[in-house]
Amino acid sequence: MDQLKQIESFVSVATRGSLSAAAREAGVTPAVIGRRLDALEARLGVKLLLRTTRRITLTFEGSAFLEDCQRILNDLANAEASVSLGGIKPSGHLRLTAPAGFGRRHVAPVVMRFLQDNPEVSCTLELSDRMVDLLNEGFDCAIRIGELPDSSLVSVRLAENRRVVIASREYLARHGTPRTPQDLLAHNCLCLAQQRGWQFTGEDGAPMLLRVAGNLECNDGAVLRDWTLAGLGLAWRSLWEVGEDLRSGRLVQVLEDWAAAPLGIYAVFPQRRHLALRMRLLLDHFRDTYARAEYWGA
Repeated sequence: MDQLKQIESFVSVATRGSLSAAAREAGVTPAVIGRRLDALEARLGVKLLLRTTRRITLTFEGSAFLEDCQRILNDLANAEASVSLGGIKPSGHLRLTAPAGFGRRHVAPVVMRFLQDNPEVSCTLELSDRMVDLLNEGFDCAIRIGELPDSSLVSVRLAENRRVVIASREYLARHGTPRTPQDLLAHNCLCLAQQRGWQFTGEDGAPMLLRVAGNLECNDGAVLRDWTLAGLGLAWRSLWEVGEDLRSGRLVQVLEDWAAAPLGIYAVFPQRRHLALRMRLLLDHFRDTYARAEYWGA
């Protein structure tokens, strides 16, 4: 039993990047995790992890040992599931992060339904527009939108994110409907603060960035949506944010033929292999929900 706990602690620290994150997952103190790692390295006679006050890195021997340990723990979980009368059930704690606006609308409700179906799972959801350091902050998964930077993180595409130009019927009745992106230069465009421009697909099929202007800017997309609903101008927003408004007729999409190629909505993880069962099932829950065309409201 002690040897198994040592191995489980080693895998948790190696994949989560810190003793404190592994300790939270196991429900013990970081000191307990540290003693297990010391005992494991003493028993094997090799150094598996290089620990400093700032970060933890795997040695060459530690990297090789990690793969074997992950496979062993996965095989053990499968073996227990095969003889369990009810099959294995997800349990334990998940730490997730997502952008604030998208997280409120499209992550928190999915997580809530998942926890209702899986009462032995608990979750901490942090909604923030900052770029969270998954490994060093002990998060299991981040939901991110847009092109992902090259990194050691692993990503799974959950859905597409379309950006659309929208306006109220009242605004279009007063000011006319733009037929080409260049027509926007004569319109009041409600922009996200410090936004470089709105993206379209040009006549040659290549991406095109158009700098637009208006009398209102804000760093909060929800405010831009409210201003658009009030008939103050046009806005370039994500379909996840305004889909219901389009379906209800509160807003109208324009320049559909010029829409830029969609970007991705991703689940991002700090490691590639052997996601916990609770994480794998939640990932399936996200994909099943987002795969329904009617879910996005347009």
